Amino acid sequence: MAPHPVVQAIIDLSAGAIGGTACVLSGQPLDTAKVKMQTFPSLYRGFVHCFSSTYKQVGLRGLYQGTSPALMANIAENSVLFMSYGFCQEVVRTMAGLGTEAPLSDMQKACAGSVASIFSSLVLCPTELVKCRLQAMYEMEASGKIAKGQNTVWSVVKSVMKQNGPTGFFTGLTTTIAREVPGYFCFFGAYELCRTTFADNMKCSKDDIGVAPIVFSGGFGGACLWLVVYPFDCVKSRIQVMSMVGRQEGFFKTMMAIMRTEGVRALYSGLTPTMIRTFPANGALFLGYEASRKFMMKQFDS
Repeated sequence: MAPHPVVQAIIDLSAGAIGGTACVLSGQPLDTAKVKMQTFPSLYRGFVHCFSSTYKQVGLRGLYQGTSPALMANIAENSVLFMSYGFCQEVVRTMAGLGTEAPLSDMQKACAGSVASIFSSLVLCPTELVKCRLQAMYEMEASGKIAKGQNTVWSVVKSVMKQNGPTGFFTGLTTTIAREVPGYFCFFGAYELCRTTFADNMKCSKDDIGVAPIVFSGGFGGACLWLVVYPFDCVKSRIQVMSMVGRQEGFFKTMMAIMRTEGVRALYSGLTPTMIRTFPANGALFLGYEASRKFMMKQFDS
């Protein structure tokens, strides 16, 4: 028996939160390196140099800087994302003239995920802004752009409120949506396509392919997302961090300025730690989501 729509939404939201927590815990140090390299590409020769420099300067805690807002960001984003994903799948079914329980194609699921990302962007942007600023705090202080002593979540929140008010937390929202919509089309599309391939070869349903195929499919989906939207993410990080010292230009002007002064390569700074991180982090995300959702859905089986 299918659960009530409200219960279904709660299940999807809870499973997304569990998946988001697993994603952060498995990939935070690599995400920190990514943000540092995106914001200050000239400071680091590469991923290993960034990683080792951060460890020498601040210690292990430097690699986990911004973990609290990262947890908040990922739990909020993935809760809303997967809850909206469930709703959007129903909208796709309605538009395609399908029944409530009718299976969707991989392309239809990709479309549902793409639309769902618009809603998740609204909760992701504020928490990710705080996370990115904390992750780049050492470099901002060392370069003299800001005063020391702003390295806690609360100090960043107070600074944003003082400078820009509540709307300041949505700095970079347009760029976030521009990143998420095509990114999550690729993310869910690649994930579902990979699961379908495993299911066809293993002669079983997509829900029974096992742990390793789910982890690989999640990692593959994440890799496709980042390869497509990485320059957008780089611009977003730059806008969110540099807005600490003054109003920044919009997405297109910022991107053109980076390309003109630093070259196209700067838009891909930090891609290496991102690609290394994507398999364990996104594999953990989907494993946490699928396993917890399957367990909760079982409680409503007749």
